[in-house]
Amino acid sequence: MFARPFRVKSNTAIKGSDRRKLKADISAAFPSLSADDVSELVPNKEELNVVKVYAHKGDAVTLYVLHKNPLFFELEKRLYPTVYVLWRYPNLLPTFRTWTPVLQKLIGGADLMLPGVVVPSGGLPDVNQGSCCAVTVVNNRAPVAVGTAAVSTAEMRSLGMKGRGVCVVHTYMDNLWAFGDKSGPPSLPDAESAEQGVNGEECNFDEEEVEEEEEEVKKCVEEEHSSCDTATDQACSGLEELSLAEQAEEKGEKSIEEEEGSQDDPKHPQEIMDALLFQCFLHALKSKVKKSELPLLTSTFLRNHMFSCCPSGKQLDIKKSSYKKLSKFLQAMQQQHNLVRVKELTKGVESIVEVDWKNQALRSFSTPEGIDDEVAPMQDGGEGEAPYYPPEITTLYSVSARLGPLFLEANKRKGAVLQPAEVRSIVTEYVKNNELVDENNKNYVTINPTLCDCLLEKSEYQEVQSLKWDDLFSRTLGRMQECYQVVFPGLAPVTRKGHIEPIDISVASRGSNKKVTLIKNLEVYGLDPAVVATALQRRVQASSVLQPIPGSKDKVLVQIQGNQIHQVGNLLLDHYRIPRKYIQGLEKAPKGGKKK
Repeated sequence: MFARPFRVKSNTAIKGSDRRKLKADISAAFPSLSADDVSELVPNKEELNVVKVYAHKGDAVTLYVLHKNPLFFELEKRLYPTVYVLWRYPNLLPTFRTWTPVLQKLIGGADLMLPGVVVPSGGLPDVNQGSCCAVTVVNNRAPVAVGTAAVSTAEMRSLGMKGRGVCVVHTYMDNLWAFGDKSGPPSLPDAESAEQGVNGEECNFDEEEVEEEEEEVKKCVEEEHSSCDTATDQACSGLEELSLAEQAEEKGEKSIEEEEGSQDDPKHPQEIMDALLFQCFLHALKSKVKKSELPLLTSTFLRNHMFSCCPSGKQLDIKKSSYKKLSKFLQAMQQQHNLVRVKELTKGVESIVEVDWKNQALRSFSTPEGIDDEVAPMQDGGEGEAPYYPPEITTLYSVSARLGPLFLEANKRKGAVLQPAEVRSIVTEYVKNNELVDENNKNYVTINPTLCDCLLEKSEYQEVQSLKWDDLFSRTLGRMQECYQVVFPGLAPVTRKGHIEPIDISVASRGSNKKVTLIKNLEVYGLDPAVVATALQRRVQASSVLQPIPGSKDKVLVQIQGNQIHQVGNLLLDHYRIPRKYIQGLEKAPKGGKKK
């Protein structure tokens, strides 16, 4: 399940009630743990994080992380321990032993087949189908994998130890393990293996079992289109001398990538993204970039030209390619194909300074049909097929109880919502109907008992006899309840009390020298935070996360790596056309210029 990278949806500190529930769930799922053991695993006064992730196949998984190490994960309402917990409590689950070479297959995503299981002298552990169990290797009791029993122990014997034994969901050296501190398994000697020893004859027998295990794995892979049909065979001699830590150093990430290589599609996803990247690159050079634009910032080239050349239904993501970074991709285009020349004109900022328009690859490239240039802003903005139109926001005023007598003649009761022009008109009409305009100076209005009660403070009752028109209007508006009305195209107007909340952009620190940009209140303006996060991720090529705002049910916070206030401002002002007065925090953008 975690052989491939997963996507983090949220990462929040656990609440007190959830902490107590987690303890109860652990005690129920693993009765062998004492109350002290559970308290040690889930301490009361230390920060424990709940991380919600999506596995590469879309499964929703909840991780419980302490001191940066995942301890347990919940999948389909079932709790599993990670290898980090099993190394502290190796007897927590019933275990099946296998040979060390089989571990590489498990890391790649394969299940444990019964021919690869080493049956101890005491017999197999007693498990039922679906029971949670662990996998160890010969000579070390430290578990290296967690899964569920494919069949019961009785069925394993009746099948003659053929077929699938354990459905593996998590292994040492997978991406869940890499989410922690990446420590290696402890050395816990296997008493039975130490007594028996591993001589030459036994070693040959072991090789036969491993080969049989490989045949079973390959057969299962072909049936289920799994991604784990290749693995490196290792010599059996010296198994007891080669520790798991040494294997991790020798194989590392390469084994995972090799074993994930073959899928239903004959091409690896990275190769597909590389091909799409190259296609969009050639398309952009041939039909978008003009000589007059050079030198052209590489970031501008990607954002304004390459994204617009991406076919509909596909998404260009450099991080999913083998290059990982735009600079490495352009470097390859320069060195391998001689298509462009990239130069650092300013420190840390690269630009395309030259394009070889006569290059054979560029000249022979034919522009794909069905790609509309107008898709570019829509794709960059992340709105897909539904274009965004900013709402019309109007400031309104509600009649308060104190001003009721003033608006009574206009039949406006308490709570009536009026526009500022309507308020001026009603007040003017009231003054004229009651002949309150000062005869000597028409710029002043005489205060009658109604205006006195509605607009004057108690200390002004004896002192103020008249007010200027502007003062009269400002006092009236000041004593009314301010409201605002939001009108989205095609929808009924929505009126709310108070001031409209601006889109708030801020920068926070994470760790010693890491900055993140936080954006909230997007929902007030009809913006989907997930769409905005995706658009920003494409623009700045940085990861983004959605987090719930504490105390708010319907609002989420967009978090993106780095100080991206400048890019966020450009997206909101230029693409979504949100008025600047409704955006707060643009002044926090990093200043340009060279650092001294």
